[in-house]
Formats: sequence, structure tokens, C-alpha cells
Amino acid sequence: MRTKALLLTAALSAAGVATSMAQTPVYSVNAVGYVNTVLHPGFSLISNPLTAADNTLAGLFGGGKVPINTVVYKYTGTGFDINTYTDDEVFAPNPNQTVTPGEGVFIKIPGTADVTVTFVGEVPTGTLTVDLPKGLSIRSSKVPQAGTATSLGLVGQENDTFYQYVNTGNPATSGYKISTVQDGEWGPPLGSLKVGEAFFYKAATAGTWTRTFNINN
Repeated sequence: MRTKALLLTAALSAAGVATSMAQTPVYSVNAVGYVNTVLHPGFSLISNPLTAADNTLAGLFGGGKVPINTVVYKYTGTGFDINTYTDDEVFAPNPNQTVTPGEGVFIKIPGTADVTVTFVGEVPTGTLTVDLPKGLSIRSSKVPQAGTATSLGLVGQENDTFYQYVNTGNPATSGYKISTVQDGEWGPPLGSLKVGEAFFYKAATAGTWTRTFNINN
């Protein structure tokens, strides 16, 4: 019950706001590419799917990429670092807050129009590791691919819990799809993640999510 309450608080009433997103990844032979992420008004739980030249909020979302009054919430493990895109076109109070591949944030888009954010950067390759601290965190795949977390290399430990926020476009039916490892199996089965989609993960014990990925494989 405590975890459910924390997640509902962490979602910042996202279940009451109609949101969704879609991504189109493009890779080049030199492992540099871009991902178009379509953000609908309201809350979305997203990641930075590429290693950009500037992984700060200013670099990823500044310069008019998102509308004024867009808010980004980065979960710290106990609460959120909250930054708002102001009339001066800066993120305040901390424009240097980073969002790197493997992490995730809530982003709240104001108004009624969809917004497309284009991430440009290097496709992470080699041996890639995402830390999974004990307790709740927001995490994402370091590889910009769609699929279930297990198909993307995540091996859950006994009693780990996976919270995928599913927005159907109807506040009455939107919410978390929750899966837990019991007897070595995820139940119910994990849903597919979009490119650049983040999720809450509750690790029973601290661990890592490691995957080896090469662009030409």
C-alpha cells in the first residue's frame, strides 16, 4: 500500500491527464542518430534515448523545443527535482539538471497541442550498465530500441517490481501496469516499451541492468 501511494504521488496525478507519446529512431553508420518523441499535453514518462552533446535540460529541451511552462520532474528516490521552462526560455531553478540514457523523467506539456521533441546524439554501444538501486527509481533502456524490458536485457531478481505507466488517452482507464518477479518469472508478463519510454522500478536488492550492444550486430 505504501508503494502504491508513493507511485500515485510520484505520478503527479498523471492518471488524470490524457497523454501519450511515439518515437521514430534513426541510426547512421557512425552510430549517430536522432529520435523524434511526440509528447501529448499533460504528463509523459520519458527518457533521453541518445548520448547528446549536452544532456542538460537546457540542451535537451531548451531553445524553444518545448512550450513555455513545460515542467520536468526528475525523481531522486525520495522526491522530485522540479524545473519549469519559464517565459525567459530557461529551465529554473536548475537548467544544468541532466537526463542521461538509462534515466527517466516525468515531463508535463501545457496546452492542448502535441509537441515533437527531437533527440540528437550518439547511439550508446558496447557494454552498457544501468544501476538499479534498492527501492524505487525511474529507469530506461540505454539502447534506443522498442521491446519488453526482458528482451532489452533486464534480468529481474526475486520480488523486483516493474511499474509501466500506460496512458490510454482516457483518464478513467489510464494507470500503471504492474509486474513482479515471483519464482523467477514476471507476472503478469511485461508489456512492450516504446523507444525512449521510462518506467518505475522497485528493486528488492540493489543490482545492475547490463547489456552489450553494437550498432552493426
